[in-house]
Formats: sequence, C-alpha cells, structure tokens
Amino acid sequence: MRLMIVGSLNGNLTTATKMAMDRGAKVSHAPSIESAMMELRSGNGADLLMVDVAFDVADLVQRLANEHIHVSLVACGVDADSTAAVNAIRGGALEFIPLPPDPDLIAAVLEAVSTDKCDMIYQDPSMQTVIDLAGQIAASDASVLITGESGTGKEVMAKYVHQKSKRATQPFISINCAAIPENLLESELFGHEKGAFTGAMARRIGKFEEANGGTLLLDEISEMDVRLQAKLLRAIQERVIDRVGGTTPVKVDIRILATSNRNLAEAVRDGSFREDLLYRLNVVNLNIPALRERPGDILALANYFAKKYAAANGQPTRPLSDGAAQNLISNPWPGNVRELENTLHRAVLLSSGDTIEADAIRMPDGALVINAAANETDHIAAQAAQTAQAVTQSLVGQTVAEVERDLIIDTLHHCLGNRTHAATILGISIRTLRNKLSQYTGDGIAIPKPGELRPVL
Repeated sequence: MRLMIVGSLNGNLTTATKMAMDRGAKVSHAPSIESAMMELRSGNGADLLMVDVAFDVADLVQRLANEHIHVSLVACGVDADSTAAVNAIRGGALEFIPLPPDPDLIAAVLEAVSTDKCDMIYQDPSMQTVIDLAGQIAASDASVLITGESGTGKEVMAKYVHQKSKRATQPFISINCAAIPENLLESELFGHEKGAFTGAMARRIGKFEEANGGTLLLDEISEMDVRLQAKLLRAIQERVIDRVGGTTPVKVDIRILATSNRNLAEAVRDGSFREDLLYRLNVVNLNIPALRERPGDILALANYFAKKYAAANGQPTRPLSDGAAQNLISNPWPGNVRELENTLHRAVLLSSGDTIEADAIRMPDGALVINAAANETDHIAAQAAQTAQAVTQSLVGQTVAEVERDLIIDTLHHCLGNRTHAATILGISIRTLRNKLSQYTGDGIAIPKPGELRPVL
C-alpha cells in the first residue's frame, strides 16, 4: 500500500502518516499539488492520495484525469469545514476524513483501497492444487499466465504470487488492458516524453518503470491490440522499453504476470493474439477453476465475506443458517467468487436476526437464491413456460436494436455494472461493449455503473 500525503495541515497529516505507517503503508509526502504531480509523473506512484481539503481538489482530480494517472483520492480537513468537505466530494474525492484523524477511520480507508492485501480462502482440493503450484513457482522470476472465468479471483492469485516471491517488498503494479483506450495503452505501459503527442504536457513514467524491481500484472491481456503486442514482446524478452517519443532505451527489472478469461490458444488461431507472446507469457499457467467446480470453497468464502462485510458495516457477525448454506451450495454461481461476494454483502445488509437466513440470499434484482434440488420438476417447467411466454410477448413490436440494447443493459444490471463480466456473458469483446455503451449514453440512456444495484421501482 503506497500512500502519498499532499499538504501539511499544521501537523495533523503527520499524525495520519504515522498511523498509516503503523498499518504497513509506505508513505511519501508532497507539500503541494504541483510537487505531487511531479512525483506521480516520475514513477513514484501511489495507491492513495490523502489531500489537504484547502487545496483545489476538483482541479487535482481533473489534472490526474487529463494525464491518465489512476489513483484513489481522499480529502482531509478540520471537523468544522463542512463546506470544503462537500466541495471536495463533489470535486471527485472518494471520502472526507476529519482531522485530527481517528485511527479506526484511517485504518478503514487504507483497507478499502489497499492493493497489498491478499486473502486466499479455499478448502476444495481442486483449488489446493492451484495454490500448491503457485507457491512452488512464486520464488522464481518466470512469467505466469493466470487463466479462468471472470470473477474467479485471478488478480487475487497474482497478488498471492507476488507476496510469496522474492520481490514481495517491491511494487506490485497492475494495469487493466481492457479498461484503457487502445490509443492510450502504449503510453500507460511504457510512458512518454514531453510533447510526444497532443496532451503530453510533461514526461510521464509508465507502468513498466513504475514496477521496476517488482511485479507487473497485465490484466485481461487478451484485449491488447496486436500491434502493441509486438512492442510488449520486446519489452518482456529484453527487459528494455522505449517511452513514446523517447530516443533512449530504458532498462527495467520486473516480473511479468498476466491474466485472461479468454482461451488465448483460440485467439492465436483467429489472429487476435501473437503466438510468440503467448509462449513468453505462458511459462507457467495457473488455471483457476470456476466456483461451481470447487464446491468445497463456497461456504468457506461465504463465511469469510459475511464477517468482512459485517465489520465494514458496523454489524455483528452472523453465521449462515442451514437453509442459507444449502441455497448457496446449490447455486451455479455464473459470476463466480465476485458474484458470491456481492450476494453475501447484500445478505449482511438485509439480515436482522441472529443468523443470515435463506430469505436474505438474494440476486441483484431482489430474486431469492433458492435450493434448486428442493424444487419439483413440474414447478420448474411451469415457471419456465410462463417466463418464455412473458419474454416473447415483451419482444413484440421492438426493433432488433432495441432488443439488443435491453439485453445489454439487463446483463449489466445482473453483473452489477461489471463490464468484463457482462461482455463474457454476452459473448462479445469488451471493446464492442464499450462502443455500444458510448452510443447509448449519447442517446441519453442511463447505463449501470460498476457496483450499482438495479433501482427498485
């Protein structure tokens, strides 16, 4: 966890710094917004900025966006400064922390944005096999390709490998190749020199240099454009990069991890992924089973998430009732661990008794997660027939484009706004999905945000 304190506030942030360091965070300090921007451009990255609310938070957020620097930001100020706090939140701060700082609040904020925490919760033998292999290869510098369906925990596995490696004390830097526009991804990876392109206002260090000495995770590597894959291949082979607009090669010492929820061998066959790059990345493959293939993990994970979200929401820890446990075990969990986590978060919020009951285990649309084995076949068939009839009637009079739009938006609601998961279910690329959503937004249609529940009407 890398924390950057921006400002001073008469020593109050010094106290916050000590609290953060006691929690294991690596802390740096920038006296002004300008110095903070210089540090971030130079590769001294941060996972969280804790900014004096007296500064122009909205301006800082905009400057970070203009230079495509992705970092969480919270504002800090004296208790009575409510107007500044509101302005900071409106300006883009995730949270406002009153000063003098409260140790529990500082701990909660650090926990919420920490990229260093890695909890491997498992009991199923199939997952034990993957964990054993991960532990065996962690100490090496071999590139690792982590595969599995969306939501299985590929990034958590990457952090686990990093923490078990000899680079554990060095940076762990992650970049989502599917979330960054194609024309910006090269600069994000390799950095750029001032004036290299329109908007390049200063030299910017990329993720390769930021991860120097540590580990670089290339998340959703399958979504990278083939032309950029060639430059990535050279960087991996020679551990040398070229900044965009630069003339001097830069040496880097990093370990490469990559994730994909697509079959890269098929991507090689259809020409969307380079075969030589696949060989470089896939020195070791860690394939994480889908949650339905490791049923022994369901209750272990459910109990962990129940405790986690009870603590996060200031509620007592409640055990799962037998009925709730049976419903969880019987569900196929197409969204895997991510879907299970969201379900338990909702269950914690909906529970009021001494246990988490079956009626608290619900889907995002409010439907109960039920024990399929307990339902009679004729009831399921009747329900399916009714659903089919209702769906058919709802489609009459709609254009193909309208049906496609409704399907995409409904799928996004089902996935709590997760674009990657929705694209997988729909069978389209994340880039195609983004283009569709941009079109809908331009038409004035509300699009679910990541983590957003469907509104109750």
